[in-house]
Amino acid sequence: MKPFARPVLLCLLALFATPSFAAEPPAPASGSPQHPPGAAVASGHRLATEAGLQVLKEGGNAFDAAVAVSSTLAVVEPISSGLGGGGFFLLHDAKTGKDVMLDAREYAPESATPQQFLDKNGDLDRDRSVNGPWSAGIPGLPAALVELAGKHGRLPLKQSLAPAIRIATEGFPVYERMAKGYASRREVMERYPGTREVYLRNGRPIATGDVFKQPELAHTLALLGDKGFDGFYRGETARKLLAGVKQAGGRWTAQELAGYQVKERAPISFQYRDWKITTAPPPSSGGIALAEMLQILEGWDLAKLDDVQRTHLVVEAMRRAYRDRTFFLGDPDFVTIPQRVLTSPDYAMGLRATINPDKATPSDLLSGNPTPLEDDETTHFSIIDSEGNRVGATQTVNLLYGSGLIPKGTGVLLNDEMDDFALKPGTPNAFGVMGYEANAPKPGKRMLSSMTPTFMESPQRVTVLGTPGGSRIITMVLLGILGYDAGLDAQQVAALPRYHHQWLPDKIEAESGAFTPEVVAGLRKLGHTVDVPGDSAEGGRGSSHVWGNLQTVEWDLRGNVLRGGSDPRNPVGSAEVVAAPAN
Repeated sequence: MKPFARPVLLCLLALFATPSFAAEPPAPASGSPQHPPGAAVASGHRLATEAGLQVLKEGGNAFDAAVAVSSTLAVVEPISSGLGGGGFFLLHDAKTGKDVMLDAREYAPESATPQQFLDKNGDLDRDRSVNGPWSAGIPGLPAALVELAGKHGRLPLKQSLAPAIRIATEGFPVYERMAKGYASRREVMERYPGTREVYLRNGRPIATGDVFKQPELAHTLALLGDKGFDGFYRGETARKLLAGVKQAGGRWTAQELAGYQVKERAPISFQYRDWKITTAPPPSSGGIALAEMLQILEGWDLAKLDDVQRTHLVVEAMRRAYRDRTFFLGDPDFVTIPQRVLTSPDYAMGLRATINPDKATPSDLLSGNPTPLEDDETTHFSIIDSEGNRVGATQTVNLLYGSGLIPKGTGVLLNDEMDDFALKPGTPNAFGVMGYEANAPKPGKRMLSSMTPTFMESPQRVTVLGTPGGSRIITMVLLGILGYDAGLDAQQVAALPRYHHQWLPDKIEAESGAFTPEVVAGLRKLGHTVDVPGDSAEGGRGSSHVWGNLQTVEWDLRGNVLRGGSDPRNPVGSAEVVAAPAN
């Protein structure tokens, strides 16, 4: 048995008899305000932030605003999310104190068996797994919008969708990232008549500065607003979706489309220092990984350590959590996940004991293979309203522009989330990584995700945060939590430099400027491989320049102040705070 595997295995076996635990809300500071002084919205696009604020001004709450922000992002960020995709919505009801996660992750259609993704030689068919109808799972986002409005909001769904319908009808300026993303996916997207009708202007692809109108998507949103669930999953839109998938060579059925259900799941909650952390449960891998990493790190006073030592310990916590992500996590409706064990502080204590503070642990001592990823092109938004309701939501279509397929007459760009399954165990997916049986596709099964919308509560502050970024989502949220714990405000947290380790490949990836040369040298001296942009010292090409698009809001109870933070890496993002209306 590998040297590291023995203590971890013994720890796992012992903990199956350990009682579960739940974090208690932190006691509020004496004299803390009962309600925020207004509302705060942070999202990846200014128009979506404005849509959320508009609905709040019309008498809606955070959940109505979430419908407005989510649907508007579906219009203005087609590279990242849309009605043809899915997401996770973490909700806090201020009146009841209840937290819940709406799981609107896509699921596998009955036709999408592993055999359908193999070529004649038995190898994984890359084109089929990421492009076109076979790559698409049954969408969940429209059902989530219906659920948010019907069970949690106070305005009619149609009213909250109105900003998105208006923007889809009138159009908005194409921004650089959107145009460049289309150029990189043009060959795939222009295979399909419905996509060409939306994205080509007299045979010319969209360009930066064009006014991009989507009347068919506006009509689809209007049907959703008028008829709710049936406006998308049955009737006119459903018929067009089914016809478009069939025309492109895929197979969906009316029964599985109409059978989609949003799942209400209990969030993962745990304590880190003075903070109660509430975050996403499976089929997101984020919450369990955060619980492991933060409870490992709680054994050290990170503020007293130098940059090299602190980064080393954070990386070692990342390494262990991502190893467990690979082997244990999948759709909880299909696989048994030892969640109580993996989120236990006793398990974290056992992992902490395996960390050498003076030397990197080679990942090959933590036997196994890499974990499935999702692409960077996801989106997140965070909301707090004047009543104290909160929403953290992360939504996606997976790759840039998803599958590239828009069924004619719908304006709906379908996801390519099937590639987030382990379509062929032991074979890398589009991102060069592998998965196993826990994440193998089955009809109705939801693919594993990294999306990690998160709440933080302490006697002094309440925050909401999240980000896109594929497998780096979890570590970006981790660094954001550590930033808030160190006393940073929302905008400082959104701007934090980022680094990442995911067990395999065994290297630290970092943004440009995240580490000084001295820190890089110190980490390498401890035995780490460090991959930074433009640096070939380790024989690599260096990682990408910048990552993610973190959006966060905070309520500072000490002065009853609201703040928003929007990632400066994204020039079209926006965080806005408005005062509560006078009584």
